[in-house]
Amino acid sequence: MFFLPVALVTAGAAALLNFWLGLRVSRLRMSEKILVGDGGNVRLIARMRAQLNFAEYAPLVLILIALIELAGGTRTWLWAVAASFIVGRVLHAFGMDGWLPGRTIGIAITMLTMLGLAGYAVYLGYAGLNPLR
Repeated sequence: MFFLPVALVTAGAAALLNFWLGLRVSRLRMSEKILVGDGGNVRLIARMRAQLNFAEYAPLVLILIALIELAGGTRTWLWAVAASFIVGRVLHAFGMDGWLPGRTIGIAITMLTMLGLAGYAVYLGYAGLNPLR
């Protein structure tokens, strides 16, 4: 049986973050009385995009974290990367509400996380195929 604590905790944190993002959308919908669509409300559009943007990036990042952990990647590094990804996505959400540094920092962290995980995954995959290892 495989146990992937970094992937498991990160997936749990991501689910909680997605819940929070959805709650923010729902609350704004209720306060603005917009039950379907975006009603042209700029704040609602921004919050909807923040949640969808998260939904676009999180699955790939979670898959990479799990596969790297399964392949024997460095757990300390994975914990740091996973935590920074979650923090980056929270910052991005606040940035979509108008705090521009949060959006900029959040997307930069997301992109760097994805690049770092992708590079590490390719390295581990190649190293695993290397017959001299």
